[in-house]
Amino acid sequence: MIDDPAGVFTLHKDALRPAVFLAGGIGITPFLSMLRQATHVGPSYELYLFYSNRRPEDAAFLQELFGLQCRYPKFTLVPTMTQLGRSERKWKGETGYIGAALIARYVGSVIGPIYYMAGPPSMIEGMRQKLLQRGVRRDDINADSFDGY
Repeated sequence: MIDDPAGVFTLHKDALRPAVFLAGGIGITPFLSMLRQATHVGPSYELYLFYSNRRPEDAAFLQELFGLQCRYPKFTLVPTMTQLGRSERKWKGETGYIGAALIARYVGSVIGPIYYMAGPPSMIEGMRQKLLQRGVRRDDINADSFDGY
């Protein structure tokens, strides 16, 4: 069974507020279209993508994302791997899960940006709780849970 899209998951209108995308695995797909659009329109938003995968070989669209980062000067890509020991590829980037400390290291304060999350339900709920505990307003968190992991 296939259903129609059920919701709105689009970039906010206030270009003065950074957008922070938190993607787990194939949860990257909604953000890829937003990033492609931003590169097409031109730099206005400050965009951050934290993209978590088990291994580099599991990271869909990773090379395209690196290319988008080169073309969009206000876009920061932070890929992180959680099971690097099982990888056959070398990796020099971040490792471990996405958390408030990792976000703060790249964005500065966790309070202020608008957050968008897509990925496994456990990741979404865990990140939502961490952000709320750090003082992020509930209205500044948007999520799309990808069931079936």
